[in-house]
Amino acid sequence: MIINDLKDSFKQGNLLSRLIYINLGVFILIKILGVFFFLFNLSSNEIIDILALPAESKELLSKPWTIITYMFVHNGFIHIIFNLLWLYFGGTIFLKYLSNKQIVSTYILGGLTGGLFYVIAFNYFPVFESVLEQSIAVGSSASVLAILIAIATFVPNYIVNLTFIGRVKLKQIAIVSIILDLILIPQGNAGGHIAHLGGAFYGFYFSRQLLKGKDTSRWFDHLMDYIVNLFRSTKPLKTAYKRPMTDDQWRENKSNDQDKINKILDKIAKSGYESLNKEEKDNLFKASKK
Repeated sequence: MIINDLKDSFKQGNLLSRLIYINLGVFILIKILGVFFFLFNLSSNEIIDILALPAESKELLSKPWTIITYMFVHNGFIHIIFNLLWLYFGGTIFLKYLSNKQIVSTYILGGLTGGLFYVIAFNYFPVFESVLEQSIAVGSSASVLAILIAIATFVPNYIVNLTFIGRVKLKQIAIVSIILDLILIPQGNAGGHIAHLGGAFYGFYFSRQLLKGKDTSRWFDHLMDYIVNLFRSTKPLKTAYKRPMTDDQWRENKSNDQDKINKILDKIAKSGYESLNKEEKDNLFKASKK
């Protein structure tokens, strides 16, 4: 069965592939619902209106869920394909150095930051007054750019081979993306470009803090673990007996582990990821899984 194959692929894949599947699933579901709306002579735009992020603050307060749902909704086929290609590109590199949990938190928190930039800008700048009440935002672009900028900040000298261009550094792609979004604000889709910059801001901030040894997404990981555990069936655990660790031993071990990671992150910041030896890469990988 195709459905069973899709379920297995969803369960066995990493969280990047699941984000892609979720975006595709929402897109297909909206298109299918649009067919039924058409048959009953209803406007399919009503579906988008329920899920899209409104710029007007009062309307946003009446639909608070849209600050999350908007980042999984796309207008058309080209829109979703372009975003998912960028998500796959940036996400694949991201997962070489950082964890599954961190890519999800960067996607969601980057999307949230992009959404807030969009809402604040449209309510603050006079140029948007005439379109404020009609303006809505959809798409994963802010989340995708957050992931791209995050990994470009973490390993700026990572080399990418681009067709027709050749070898370029990841930081160069990130800089060009940000500049384009900035200068294109007056040219159309201003809300989208502003949201992209918000996502980029979060991605940069997250990685800069991570290079200093601070994972600013840890609270979000704990929140998601709590939510997941609420829906997970409780199973009896096997009891394993071992000699308990004293508080002093636990604190000492944790301090030693953190010191190692801080030294590795300092080395990356100074000389790049490529300067790490195998043991340092293994230690960084293990720490990202915790």
